[in-house]
Amino acid sequence: MLAKILDFYRRLIKSPDIRRKVIVTLLVLAFYRFISHIPAAGVDLASIRRFFVQSPILSLLDVFSGGTLANFSILALGLNPYINASIVMQLLTYVVPSLEALSKEGEYGQEKVNQYSRLISIPVALFQSFAVYSLLVNQNILAERLSLLNLLALVLTMTAGSMISLWLGELITQYGIGNGVSFLIFSGIVSRLPVTFGQSFQAIRQEDIMKMVIIGALALLVIGVIVLMNEAVRQIPIVYSRVRSKMSQTQSFIPLRLNQAGVIPIIFAVSLILLPSFLTSFLSTSGNSQLSAVASNISRFLAPGSVVYNVLYFVLVVGFTYFYTSVVFNPEKLAENLQKSGGFVPGIRPGSQTVHYLSWILNRVTLAGAVFLGLIAILPSVFQNVIGTTQMAIGGTGVLIVVSVVLELVRDIESQLVTKKYSSLGF
Repeated sequence: MLAKILDFYRRLIKSPDIRRKVIVTLLVLAFYRFISHIPAAGVDLASIRRFFVQSPILSLLDVFSGGTLANFSILALGLNPYINASIVMQLLTYVVPSLEALSKEGEYGQEKVNQYSRLISIPVALFQSFAVYSLLVNQNILAERLSLLNLLALVLTMTAGSMISLWLGELITQYGIGNGVSFLIFSGIVSRLPVTFGQSFQAIRQEDIMKMVIIGALALLVIGVIVLMNEAVRQIPIVYSRVRSKMSQTQSFIPLRLNQAGVIPIIFAVSLILLPSFLTSFLSTSGNSQLSAVASNISRFLAPGSVVYNVLYFVLVVGFTYFYTSVVFNPEKLAENLQKSGGFVPGIRPGSQTVHYLSWILNRVTLAGAVFLGLIAILPSVFQNVIGTTQMAIGGTGVLIVVSVVLELVRDIESQLVTKKYSSLGF
């Protein structure tokens, strides 16, 4: 194992193209982390950090901002507006026929859809900037309301910061290694680990040592399961008939990953499950006593860690897993391409029977992946309720993102190394 790791790094260093991409990625990441510590004007950082520690919902949202929201920097919104805009565009492709047709036009169509997502990100960022400011005012985090001019400056600064985050992520995607958006979220999680671990160890009491040992063992088990599920593949055999001097057949496989959607369903589910909490936070501070009482009841009903919250979170993750998988994998199109290229599944007739068979296999595989993602999403609440711990250095979602991004980076680098090897041979 150690020899393989050393050989991997040796080949990486010897490849000029990949070495350049790694350097670009590190430079963009360093710049992103630097500007993520530039605070926005007119806020009390100490009060904001205490507020985020006490709010599980906002702590979870801070994960997807890349760790910039708790610092309330100029990049406080991070990539959340773009993620929400992407959700809107994915849903619209199922409702608007022209967008659905555009999304099926290959690389050009996907680029146009991504462009629309970027444009939608701007008004979403403006709204979220004002919503975050209003939340801080309602929770008495800000000592006084900002003037109209200062408020406009704050909203525009946070919106610009979100667009800068998106731009930096796309720079990594285009000129660096891996998916830039996922990599920035990954960097935000990893950058907070040393401080979080340090605070956790300082707060450990003697009676908590056994709990920490159990959590450590379970964490290793969870990481192993995540790696196993991310690498698990269901291979569907495909036979291609070729006519030369005589009939011959070649066999290959269609790889169906158990977790084809990655962390996208969890990100989508978090974006939706945060909406009731934000709305109840606003309504609970309103002057109407009846409205405040209703908002408080809803807030207690959907409190993080409650049974209703976990069940709703789990159902949303499972639903979005099926939704996203249906977007990225189309059995009808795959069956059509197989028939055109002379391929078929052994024992299955080409055409509608192949579509039915692929859909049946896909639903079974997706169910396993969806349940896995749902369990990972509610894992922190299970740990806290069963073991009794109140603070975890990194939640199940964070572990999934970190492990998934690392595996994706390794696969990306390996594929580029293999491509370069074949290019050098003249293929």
